[in-house]
Amino acid sequence: MLGKTELLDAIAGKNRGVLATAADQQAIQAAIARLEERNPTPEPLAAPELLQGNWRLLYTTSQDLLRFEQIPLCRLGQIYQYILPDQQRIYNIAELYGLPLLSAVVSVAAVFQPVSKQRVQVQFDRSVVGFAGFLGYRSPEGFIQTLQSGKRLAALDVAIDTSNRDAWLDVTYLDGDLRIGRGNGGSLFVLSRT
Repeated sequence: MLGKTELLDAIAGKNRGVLATAADQQAIQAAIARLEERNPTPEPLAAPELLQGNWRLLYTTSQDLLRFEQIPLCRLGQIYQYILPDQQRIYNIAELYGLPLLSAVVSVAAVFQPVSKQRVQVQFDRSVVGFAGFLGYRSPEGFIQTLQSGKRLAALDVAIDTSNRDAWLDVTYLDGDLRIGRGNGGSLFVLSRT
C-alpha cells in the first residue's frame, strides 16, 4: 500500500523520533493523517485478533519515551507494547543498553477499558525497572509471562497509584502488521507487529 510505504520511508532513520526535525515531524504527521483516512479497521476494538500480540515502536512524539535516549552512558534499545485484549492488559517494555552486562529493562503494565469504537481508557498499575540479567529478561513474551505470574522481581517493582491518572489512547489505524495510535497528551505512536 502506497500510504504505508510513504509513512515507513518518512520515519526511516529517525530513531523512533529522536532524530526527527520539525520538518520531518510535519511530513510524518501528514503521512499518518493520509493513512488514517484509509483505515481498513474503523472499529479496531472489535478486532481483538488484530490488536493481540507484540508490537514494536517505530516512531513516536512521546517525550516520556524519547527521554530515555538522554540517560547518560545509556542507549535506548527496542520499545515494545504487548496487548492482551481478552485480559484488557497492556505491557510497555523499553530495553536500555549501557556498559557491558548492565543492560536494563523498564516496563509499565496497565489495564484498559474500551470507551468507544477506537478509544481505550488506560490505567497504569505496575512499574518494573531493573537489570536484564537479574530479571532473566530474554524476550518481551517471556518477561510478560514472568510479570503475569505475580512474582516479585529482583528490581524496582512498584504499584502505580492510578487514582489521579486520566490516560487514553485512540487506535486510528490498524491492519495485520501496522498500528497507529494517538494519546491523550497529543502523542503519536506508530508500531509494527513483531
